[in-house]
Amino acid sequence: MRKSDFDYHLPEHLIAQKPLADRVASRMLSMNKLTGAIKDQQFTNLIDLINEDDLLVLNDTKVIPARLYGKKQTGGKVEILIERVQDEHHALAHIRSSKSPKADSIIELDNGFSCRVTGREGDLFCLEVNDENTILDLLDKIGHIPLPPYITRADDKDDLTRYQTVFAKQAGAVAAPTAGLHFDQNTIDRLDKKGVNKAFVTLHVGSGTFRPVKVDNLSEHIMHKEYYSVSQATVDAVQQTKEKGGRVIAIGTTAVRALESASRSGQLTAGFGDTDLFITPGYSFKSVDAMLTNFHLPESTLLMLISAFAGYDHVMNAYQHAIKNEYRFFSYGDAMFLA
Repeated sequence: MRKSDFDYHLPEHLIAQKPLADRVASRMLSMNKLTGAIKDQQFTNLIDLINEDDLLVLNDTKVIPARLYGKKQTGGKVEILIERVQDEHHALAHIRSSKSPKADSIIELDNGFSCRVTGREGDLFCLEVNDENTILDLLDKIGHIPLPPYITRADDKDDLTRYQTVFAKQAGAVAAPTAGLHFDQNTIDRLDKKGVNKAFVTLHVGSGTFRPVKVDNLSEHIMHKEYYSVSQATVDAVQQTKEKGGRVIAIGTTAVRALESASRSGQLTAGFGDTDLFITPGYSFKSVDAMLTNFHLPESTLLMLISAFAGYDHVMNAYQHAIKNEYRFFSYGDAMFLA
């Protein structure tokens, strides 16, 4: 298949610019992945669609306030987006400025802070902060939530909590695992009361999740890398669920990528590292039986992933239904349940 096969027209007013007042108030389009049958529901209906023998797998990554503003010593304005924290004092970042900063140059940040450019790794700049503050300390003090490029407003204080799942734990993502944003603690408690098990994976979502596919031939696309981790406890929970005849339900495409990355040998195994798994139609899923996801950008790798999972024709038809019925799209938008 080609990139152009995954294009669709989305009216601009359907791009959600802000979250709803209540996390669980989103609509949810549920679809049978075998027949393509769709139903308009609310996210709160999800509890009724999950059985007590099922396992929810959630991504516990935590979004860091990864956007920084500053200026070069020459006075030119600089915008920094941290892509990956390497250790306490070093990070890789995208830098936007009139001219690219040179190695050993200093960038002056807000509130008297600064960082040093030490070199480059491909498109990314290598940054270093002094011993007084770690990278995460610096971001906590002066960083901004890195809202996606299709959200056209500046971040505000509400985004500190709303562009974060209630189960976020492992700091490192620069974009939210958006399917998880629909859950509040009450929903999780109700699922626990129903007897539904849950397990966690970590996949630190990178800004590459928004990177457009630039080649029409999908086999030529180079997938961005993201750090993932799958514990032995999660592997055991998945195995026990399968043995009982339950479903492994991934909450978000990031949870899917973590599980399937750890299943590349044909069997789910514990491990961690970088994944560049690119899932397109024709892929055989090894661990995931159902998923909750949001609506994704045209021609994006995420749209290709869910088309692989639920069938290209089914998914594209569902998207047209969602547009006709004015669902809210993208990070702060509505949900889609595929089972």
